[in-house]
Amino acid sequence: MVPIRPGVELAVSVCEGQFPALVFLHGGLGNRFNWRRQFEWAQQQGWQSLAYDLGGHGQSSPYGRYSVGRHCRDLSRLLAHFTIKKPLLCCHSYGVPIGLEWASRHAAAGLVLIAGGTHDLAPWWESPLMRLMGLGLRNVFRFPALQRWIQPVISAHRTPLIDLYFAENPIPTDAHSYKAMQIFWNYNFFSQKSSQALWQLPVLTITGGRDPSFNFSMGEQLASRFKHGQHLHFAKAGHIVMAEHPDEVNAAITDWRNHHRA
Repeated sequence: MVPIRPGVELAVSVCEGQFPALVFLHGGLGNRFNWRRQFEWAQQQGWQSLAYDLGGHGQSSPYGRYSVGRHCRDLSRLLAHFTIKKPLLCCHSYGVPIGLEWASRHAAAGLVLIAGGTHDLAPWWESPLMRLMGLGLRNVFRFPALQRWIQPVISAHRTPLIDLYFAENPIPTDAHSYKAMQIFWNYNFFSQKSSQALWQLPVLTITGGRDPSFNFSMGEQLASRFKHGQHLHFAKAGHIVMAEHPDEVNAAITDWRNHHRA
């Protein structure tokens, strides 16, 4: 746990190594272990790496009030704590707007954006479902049988690695994870000020063909906004593509990092 500011500690996994550092941002209802296979791969390559639980998620402290700006400020404090400069940000789902907002105001080596974008982030069913979960429906997932029942909805892949993913990332039963998601409803990155330098960054977007939230055309559109944007699509992957196709994603990140290494 790293103290970030009074009353807030963030749970981290970190390893020293070569620059640029890979910094992993998970999505809503997730935690740092969503990136296990990528973090372990980076560690094996001898790269400096950092994965952490966003405020209100996993083992990190909850916030009194959630905002993308607050997540970004705490990310800056966390990077300063570990003396990490100009990182390569790897972002998943709702971690994508946090990474974009941070990189629009700070120096970054590049961005890997998986299953998340800049606007229209929440499918129509998410808001009412998450409100119900926040009001108490989440408590039904205290029963392991219901955790197992929901897993095929999230991923059709059944492998030991996917089983580990779900074991480390069960459906949360605390209210803060659901409250934290509300900051992304009606979110539009383009309503924020961003530097022109952001659009010059090397960016790799990754999508899955079975992802109900972020599809191929969204990935193409997002990549096209960057001068050095590319799009990688996995037709048989769902929303958690980095867990469903870890070796391929690791290879893509490796190629991207080596090609664009500052």
